[in-house]
Amino acid sequence: MATIPSPPLLGQKALVLGIANEYSIAFGCARAFRKLGAELAITYLNDKARPYVEPLARELEAPIFLPLDVQQPGQLEAVFDRVRQTWGRLDIALHSIAFAPREDLQGGLLSCSPAGFGVAMDVSCHSFVRMARLAAPLMTEGGTLFAMSYYGASKVVPNYSVMGPVKAALEASVRYLAYELGPKGIRVHALSPGPIKTRAASGLKDFDLLLNEAAQRAPVGELVDIDDVGMTAAYLATPYARRITGSTVYVDAGLNIMA
Repeated sequence: MATIPSPPLLGQKALVLGIANEYSIAFGCARAFRKLGAELAITYLNDKARPYVEPLARELEAPIFLPLDVQQPGQLEAVFDRVRQTWGRLDIALHSIAFAPREDLQGGLLSCSPAGFGVAMDVSCHSFVRMARLAAPLMTEGGTLFAMSYYGASKVVPNYSVMGPVKAALEASVRYLAYELGPKGIRVHALSPGPIKTRAASGLKDFDLLLNEAAQRAPVGELVDIDDVGMTAAYLATPYARRITGSTVYVDAGLNIMA
């Protein structure tokens, strides 16, 4: 077995997309990557989000801090250009971005407009494919890609609406990308956290009820938090998980096994 550095991500370069504030799942992942020795590149959505994300980037000593709205042409490419100029390579890229227009999210799938469905699919799924396409050439010695899913991709979760089909497409994309990128030594994972109170989750109707039910039904009897997800992501990025790829990994205190 190859020698593993201590900490096990020492010297790794990690790009984290999707931090909105200190409660973001992406922040928990970035914090875990940093704790295990990785150097970070972090993005923020726009000027409104910057004041919430910039202190976190400083805390994590991120040398790359850039705006990224995946709906704006050229911004994702600009992020990867900076990564190339600064580091010349990349080892980890994590995508934790999802969006659907509120009226399409809260109206049920039958009421979802074609435009709303397209926006949800582009931002929440296809931007991950675009990220992978840009990341792969920089992962010259292999690497790890992460997408963020949810249980509603495989089972019906009331009020999850259009995001259920979109997350199902995201998980399928993870499998196909794992197949295509495997020969390059690039592993691809979908992480599926249990319900966590984030800004994105606040758009779901009756989300507090979903949280309470999850805590009652999970075998562990507790909700997960952003650090639980982060530690799982960090493990999967290390050589300890070098033969794991293409799966949806549940981080939900066992909630997904319950009927």
